[in-house]
Amino acid sequence: MIHIKDLVSVSLVLFSVIDIIGSIPIIIDMKKKGVKIESAKASIIAMLLMLLFLLTGKPLLGLFGVDVASFAVAGAIILFLLGLEMVLGITLFRDDHLEEKTGTIVPLAFPLLAGAGTMTTIITLKAKYAPWDIGLGIVLNILIIYLVLRSSDWISKKLGESGANVLRKVFGIILLAIAIKIFKENLLAGGLH
Repeated sequence: MIHIKDLVSVSLVLFSVIDIIGSIPIIIDMKKKGVKIESAKASIIAMLLMLLFLLTGKPLLGLFGVDVASFAVAGAIILFLLGLEMVLGITLFRDDHLEEKTGTIVPLAFPLLAGAGTMTTIITLKAKYAPWDIGLGIVLNILIIYLVLRSSDWISKKLGESGANVLRKVFGIILLAIAIKIFKENLLAGGLH
């Protein structure tokens, strides 16, 4: 049975952690670099990763001998590098072997949308909420993500070149701060210090 109050709580927590609004400058930046983004594919892959983690989370990581803290640290490093790209205007993530650059799976679906912060949040939510409330919360967030991804060109036009540059730098710094926070918390939590 779905509890509306719990569904709203889970959805809001996931919305704030996924932070699709804060990811808009990253998405715009990727598109400006000629990276092709398939909105539906990125949304579906992110949803499948989240649902898979909801169902199998800790055991799946345990299968590879990885704990949640180590997983979060790895995701934080990728987010940190994305933040550096945005702030410094450099390119770290590239694949010279592909004729058509695509960022649909990496870094968009993972770790930007379904990253370490989202995965650890899902495990945390399982301690308090029913799996179907969390699952439905994931689906609702994916619908919002899809709409934002589909509208990214329109949003980019509304912001303009200078607005997008300012937003990219500001959110790059915020992304760096989030990455450092995730890294620091999980480095200590995992006993890796």
